[in-house]
Amino acid sequence: MIEIINVDLNIDGRDILKDVSLKIDKGTTSVILGPSGAGKSTILKVILGLEKINAGSVNINGKNIFELKSDDLLKVRRNISMVFQANALFDSLNVEDNVAYFLAYNSDISKKDLRERVREMLSFVNLSGTESLYPDQLSGGMKKRLAIARALATRPEIILFDEPTTGLDPINSKAILDLINKLRAAGTTSVIVTHILNDAISIGDALTVIKDGRIVASGKTREILQSKNVFVQEFFYEIFQDATLIQNNQ
Repeated sequence: MIEIINVDLNIDGRDILKDVSLKIDKGTTSVILGPSGAGKSTILKVILGLEKINAGSVNINGKNIFELKSDDLLKVRRNISMVFQANALFDSLNVEDNVAYFLAYNSDISKKDLRERVREMLSFVNLSGTESLYPDQLSGGMKKRLAIARALATRPEIILFDEPTTGLDPINSKAILDLINKLRAAGTTSVIVTHILNDAISIGDALTVIKDGRIVASGKTREILQSKNVFVQEFFYEIFQDATLIQNNQ
């Protein structure tokens, strides 16, 4: 479980997050939405402990990560992986070595088991047979799936996704969303930042809407879609309009 409690974050005199509280249950897919610059990706950094907060606490499985010693914090981080918006793949390494990279350096796994783990992860993301290829030989969707395979290699309890489908065509976007749903079925906790509303609704067990560093609404997807909050209604207006158009043309 992830629990963010009354978190404030100020950088260079500017409020980035203000009194943010958010609870993410184990094994669920939680989606954070909001305009550009609202603080969505900053929340992911806070969960990883990469941004030092000014007030509040961030508890992961009951432990406040900002009170842990460095060794204990490292143990917590080993159970968390992140898929970056730009994938952050190593261009000089082939697919197999990209997937193996963090696992090889952060565990005492044998070479045989490492190779088997890589093949298992590539199979999970439908990239079997690409082991010898390099990132520049992959399509955008394949690169994203490779980044997910690498994130999965350490078998984390929690995976953070920053804009996982941005820049992808509808077919590849669906493939990524299907993978995230497979992770939920396997019991993985996923936290996703996106600005693509249809994606959020299709995969989110819970939605959190943030504006100017403050949480405007948070709850189960159905509850948020029925929110009376003016900003939330305006934010989802496009989807509601699309749904109306579809119904009128059926």
